[in-house]
Amino acid sequence: MARFLKYGITTGASAAAASKAALIALLEKPVDRVVIPTPIGLRFEVSVKSSRKLDAYTAEATVVKDAGQDIDATDKMEITAIVKLTEDGKITIKSGVGIGKVTKPGLQVPIGEGAINPVPKTMITEAVREVMPAGKGVEVTICAPEGANIAKKTMNAKLGILGGVSILGTTGVVKPLSLEACRRSLVPQIDVALARGYKRVFFVPGNIGERIAKQQFNAPEDAIVQTGDFVGYMLDKAVEKGVKEIILLGHSGKLVKLAANIFNTHHKVGDARNEVIASYAGAVGADQKTINALLVANTSDEGTEILKGANLVEATYDRIAERVHQRVSDRVETKIKINVVIVSMDGKVLGMDQNARSDKPWLKLT
Repeated sequence: MARFLKYGITTGASAAAASKAALIALLEKPVDRVVIPTPIGLRFEVSVKSSRKLDAYTAEATVVKDAGQDIDATDKMEITAIVKLTEDGKITIKSGVGIGKVTKPGLQVPIGEGAINPVPKTMITEAVREVMPAGKGVEVTICAPEGANIAKKTMNAKLGILGGVSILGTTGVVKPLSLEACRRSLVPQIDVALARGYKRVFFVPGNIGERIAKQQFNAPEDAIVQTGDFVGYMLDKAVEKGVKEIILLGHSGKLVKLAANIFNTHHKVGDARNEVIASYAGAVGADQKTINALLVANTSDEGTEILKGANLVEATYDRIAERVHQRVSDRVETKIKINVVIVSMDGKVLGMDQNARSDKPWLKLT
């Protein structure tokens, strides 16, 4: 019998559900579930652990984050939203107890602010707006009572997010991509692409790559294969199934690892991002100060900013892309034509290998 893996919801979706439930409790009565909108166009129902009115202008609600069958430190964590009705007509989102504060550059949230990412803020705003009274405003404070303890099990401190967890997510849905058992569930994507007649397919490591493939490269959905962290495994399956050409597209934080022959890109397996970027920057002329700055960069995005200051972004990432091309071609024993495109979070192309630069395969997907 086939075994299906259970999807979960992100901390962002949990916070949005708690926020909407709290406002309903303030305006009407306590609820034990709410329906929220998501960035992928779906609406889904979320269970609410508790919701209550605190006074005439304030209420709170708590949602238990459910990660499904993903390996997630925040699974079963309680996320509480406290809402306060205001007269300014605005929706203001704040971070409270257990939400980390950003202290280093290179993240999606500015230094000094609470670690609630832009997409979750949008989800909270849209969920609250659905029930907000006309002419009124709402102040929302997101809390995670056990956040400080749970954050110790994450990479937050290394990234400079101190004192609590992050509110994350780009779709509202948690796909169980980090489970070893999930590897097999990814393979049918290749079958679908081949069945649709696509001779060239996009391999993307996650939601960022998929979004950019669609928005920036006009990739058909069925031509996009999510690899999760299992890039090497999926390349092996592509060879097995007879894929002829792959456009490997993804954020620098994932793809640069392949240059170091790290084909499972989960941070617990291996991570040489800084070392790769710094060494290739040196190879194209970076001075000692730039190399040292790259070695201690907080994220690959911060590394890109450092390279911008040295006018070495394209030269460095093109060189890395060529090395990734070589590593991947070796992995597939040159049985598949490989194109490598390394992008930033906002979809800007940082570097390409020669195949991608000369052939522009995304213009001729069929």
